[in-house]
Amino acid sequence: MKLKLSVLDQTPIRRGSNAREALQESIQLAKHTDRLGYTRYWLSEHHNIATLAGAAPEVLIARLAGETKNLRFGSGGIMLPNHSTLKVAENFRLLEALYPGRIDLGIGRAPGGDRVTASLLNPGNTFNPQEYIQQIIDLKAFLKNDHEAGSIHEKVKAIPRIDTQPDLWMLTSSGESAYIAAHFGLALSFAQFINPVGGPEAIRAYKQQFKPSEQMQTPQTSVGVFVFCAETEEKAAQMQAVMDYRLLSIEKGKIDESPSYESIKGYAYSREELARVQYNRLRTITGTPDVVKEKIKQLARSFDVDEVVVATFADTFEDRLRSYELLAEMFLLPAGVFV
Repeated sequence: MKLKLSVLDQTPIRRGSNAREALQESIQLAKHTDRLGYTRYWLSEHHNIATLAGAAPEVLIARLAGETKNLRFGSGGIMLPNHSTLKVAENFRLLEALYPGRIDLGIGRAPGGDRVTASLLNPGNTFNPQEYIQQIIDLKAFLKNDHEAGSIHEKVKAIPRIDTQPDLWMLTSSGESAYIAAHFGLALSFAQFINPVGGPEAIRAYKQQFKPSEQMQTPQTSVGVFVFCAETEEKAAQMQAVMDYRLLSIEKGKIDESPSYESIKGYAYSREELARVQYNRLRTITGTPDVVKEKIKQLARSFDVDEVVVATFADTFEDRLRSYELLAEMFLLPAGVFV
């Protein structure tokens, strides 16, 4: 089958750079991956994290979609409990009106940062799972212009009025949200880059329990993973070492660290830390093209998906671009077929 590749852009601010440069790099990366044949380009929502510039995916989507021709753009994702459901519906109806047939609305329930920040974004957020379910019900109704008698959707309509809808995706790193997506007839993307355990089982359960919806008749799935591909084993190994250290630091609450290879190459891991490093490596794929190609094929097969969403961090923007180029050469050119 032909594998589809997509981009998850967390708008990383590289060491020594700044937010303005990171956003300009997102513009360049979107144009580049559009030319390379990637399927979609998703932007994440994060708050109170100094090394990431993407607090408002809907704003950046509006700019990037206007700079490209073929890519679908979406949120990977909008953290729904942080927001008014009506406002999310209006934002994405507006984007769909601007770029018909090119907009995805990916939703999740994580805070996208810490809970203190989330409570400021939406003071009414109680972090109650049932409220999240109600938000999904309301969001679907606002997007399809529901007229159910006696409901709030009969009185309040999300504008602008348009005859198409953005595709709704649920983003998950747990099995629970897979069941929610199946129940509501949403597409599902599993975040292997967050949780490397249970993904194939979650996708399988989703497909088995999927209920067709008005917008989606059959299950649609993908898996997201950190990937760095380089032409030399040395460069790939150095980036893996940086990712090892960085993911461990995030687990320790040091979310704003941006280490270089030189600064961490002599770090002595404890036995417990080494165990976490090995676990976190299940969240990443690094290596030269032959190694990365085989690992991505194995990942797609194990999840039974035909789309892999790639998030890439690198020391230089040139290395980041080159990694996406190498992946495109492997999978998106006419010869990029695997069985």
